[in-house]
Amino acid sequence: MPLATPSRRTLLQLAGAAVLAPGLTGARAAAAPIGRVLAIADMHSAYDQTGLLLAAFEREVTSVALPHVIAINGDIFEHGNAVSVRSDGAVDWAFLAQAAQLAPTVVNLGNHDNDLTPDLAEVTTRMRSLGVLVVSNIRDTRTGANYAPSSVTVPFGARRLRVVGVATDALSTYPRASRDQLSIPAPADWARAHLAELTEGPDPVLTLSHAGVVADRGILPFLPDGALMVGGHDHLLFQHRQGRSAYAHTGSWTSAYTVGEFLEDGSATARSVPIGADAPSSPRLQPLIDATLAAHQTESDRAVIGVSPLALSVGEAGRRIAAGFAEAADADAGFIGHTTLGAGLPVGPVTRHRFDAVVRFDGRLMTADIPVAQLPILMARANQDRPMPLDERSGDFVYGARSRVRAARGGTARIVTTDWCAAHPSEYFGTTELQFAEVLQSSVKGAAAAALFEA
Repeated sequence: MPLATPSRRTLLQLAGAAVLAPGLTGARAAAAPIGRVLAIADMHSAYDQTGLLLAAFEREVTSVALPHVIAINGDIFEHGNAVSVRSDGAVDWAFLAQAAQLAPTVVNLGNHDNDLTPDLAEVTTRMRSLGVLVVSNIRDTRTGANYAPSSVTVPFGARRLRVVGVATDALSTYPRASRDQLSIPAPADWARAHLAELTEGPDPVLTLSHAGVVADRGILPFLPDGALMVGGHDHLLFQHRQGRSAYAHTGSWTSAYTVGEFLEDGSATARSVPIGADAPSSPRLQPLIDATLAAHQTESDRAVIGVSPLALSVGEAGRRIAAGFAEAADADAGFIGHTTLGAGLPVGPVTRHRFDAVVRFDGRLMTADIPVAQLPILMARANQDRPMPLDERSGDFVYGARSRVRAARGGTARIVTTDWCAAHPSEYFGTTELQFAEVLQSSVKGAAAAALFEA
């Protein structure tokens, strides 16, 4: 369940302890900040939270007398949100315009930022018309030039902030209509070739990577000491220290944002701030959100398809759905891909529009029989929303829940997952040895709804 936004006093009390790894000195914790970054990634047109995020940014900028930069690390838009599609992303564009008026705002292009407008050139042009700075290392195959500069320099009080953008090279995750227009280098190779030159000099450095945590591990060695790196694409939420540098993933669906600070001693810190569903919304944006929802939701969108007895986080919803898959397929364990899910589940009546934000994609359920001894291995790889070492994170992962192992199957266990995960077993399960078969008369969304809304 999302938590209420903490008070400023609570945030100040927690700031040091929450972000500092063991062994950092008290002197470093006491170093004064010279400027702040308000960072978020993977917003995905979460319109029930967008006004809350703007209000939180307004409070941060007006309550802390330091230079601020707003950094949006890809995937602002979402093709699975019917209202976003029908309104041409009106709320998302309005948010960008308001953010740019609040503080210098930089967007690093992600793989969903051309969901509504397939041509990334048009997207970047419109962002710039709003006063937003854009960074990207994606090249336009039609012109041979990048869609945006790989780095920009942003005013940062008496200093300047150097911001670098890196994209995911997973071409299949971009809208199909645009793929032949995109040339994207392997992130670690690109960082090895370019990052030192792009970050040379005394300016503090912010690297925005929408390449995912596996690629990020290949980028981190090339960061200058004292940099801040913000990751995205994997819908993760964590912070990590590397020397005097900080590395953070900011969560997804506008459920949290990250405050990064550059300190006088040359180090950087990062901490996460949750955005509670009961937090205040910005009056600069909420009227437009209400009007857009009213104008573009259909009766089908507003129809209540179930009642949730509990509010669930994304991970909790994922595990409950995985258990429902297992029940539907008479399997020993169920799994669902982390980005098949979007938002957490609210308590109470859930409309079709809200449910579609929880379960983004439909599809088929698929089963495979595996040796019983392999099941604990798959479970250990699952549920990476938990704290875990950076080198154990696999990027793509599944939420998983066990049912039961039946000896009658002769030493085998049956697993069930979505057709997307079944088609990409190496990424989600760490093996190519799984042989899947379709579960007849079952769908991803149907089984998920049954699992979430049963009494």
